[in-house]
Amino acid sequence: MQRIIKDGAVVLDNWHLLDKDTTLDALPNSDNLIVPFKLWAEHAHALKARDGALGVWLDSDEQAEDIADDLANFQLIALNFPSFADGRNYSNARLLRERFGYTGELRAIGDVLRDQLFFYLRCGFNSFAVRADRDAEDALGSLQDFSEVYQSAVDQPQPLFRRRG
Repeated sequence: MQRIIKDGAVVLDNWHLLDKDTTLDALPNSDNLIVPFKLWAEHAHALKARDGALGVWLDSDEQAEDIADDLANFQLIALNFPSFADGRNYSNARLLRERFGYTGELRAIGDVLRDQLFFYLRCGFNSFAVRADRDAEDALGSLQDFSEVYQSAVDQPQPLFRRRG
């Protein structure tokens, strides 16, 4: 089992992230699965009938709006960062939390590095699958890199000037 950061602690991951080429007939009935958006879009009815928990993952070229009406079906939404330089899913995270009101687990997957965790947190992520060649314990410390933030974000809706006495 992979170790992830979730809600400020390093824990063992009890979810299975499926590849983009996974087919419906290859799915176990009772495991906790994170399915690619395309599989969800094509087989939502069958996936909802499974016994295990269900999550979906969006690639950086897929939109939060495409799953907005289905959020109640997902215990977890994973947003893929295919490279360190591709930040499109930061926007999807904010949309899911602020516009669509998603309150479940929001996980960063892909090229997830220590340097980005604080900013992922600010956009609404609460779990992080740090890249396999990196240490999750070391990355956990980055969530405390800054003691105060100036701008408003998902994790602090009030900017600093509004919070000052």
